[in-house]
Amino acid sequence: MIWSTGFIVGKAIVPLADTSLFLLARFALAALMFCIAATSARAAWPAWREVPRHLLAGALMQGLYLCAAFGAVAHGLPPAVMALLGALQPLLTALLAIPLLKELPSRRTWQGLAVGAAGVALVVVPAMRAGIGPAVSPWVVLTGLLAIVSITMGTLLQKMSIAASDLRTSSAWQNVGAMLVAGVAAWLSPAPHWQPVPVLWAALGWAAFVISGAGTWLLLGIVRRGQAAGASALMFLAPPLAAVQAWLLFGDHLGPLQWLGMAVAGAGVWLCQTRQPQPKQRHATAH
Repeated sequence: MIWSTGFIVGKAIVPLADTSLFLLARFALAALMFCIAATSARAAWPAWREVPRHLLAGALMQGLYLCAAFGAVAHGLPPAVMALLGALQPLLTALLAIPLLKELPSRRTWQGLAVGAAGVALVVVPAMRAGIGPAVSPWVVLTGLLAIVSITMGTLLQKMSIAASDLRTSSAWQNVGAMLVAGVAAWLSPAPHWQPVPVLWAALGWAAFVISGAGTWLLLGIVRRGQAAGASALMFLAPPLAAVQAWLLFGDHLGPLQWLGMAVAGAGVWLCQTRQPQPKQRHATAH
């Protein structure tokens, strides 16, 4: 639910601020928040030799992912298409987790991933058709795909070398890594703009403290405790929930097929999160 509000924030701030500049401010506030939380709790900070791994994870999972996704949309890729590309992330995570993490998803998980992807398509495709405009450059589409690959690799890194670190200190460093990417993007932006109006400050506060704060912290915790594929499957719910929020806030139309797609996506996530019954083992009785 929290993660899905990022679509709404992105739509709200486009006319008010440069997206890379907004993301830089968002990551800076989130890094400061996690730093204060970790210091107050006297949490153990990772050794300096491990810091680059945390920076890389944050640069991939948040910095490059959001800068590439926002940049693709800003250069003409319809948001619905970007959301549809996002449905590839749980599938890609499941495939890469096999060689990298030695996690073999169950048959039920594969079924849930397929059902979830179909549900997202039912929600997004009608909106995509309604928003068809001029042809989009293949480079813009590749930028959208780069965003999906980056968040996938960032998710897998959470289960690898940095998994033993305290979540608060790791999140602080990861937001610094995301800041580095957003800072480069803002520096390369031809004409960054910023209109200090209440809507922009409210969006910044929500994005920094709720999405990058609570939302990312919850996601990282779920990824660390379960299979990467099952955790990533929750992402199937983000586009349908964003569609409902856009319907409530902006009056966007939702047709019967999209409501059906939400139910299908929910069923797919349920399949991925439901544990399969383990076969009972027979114990030999010693005589």
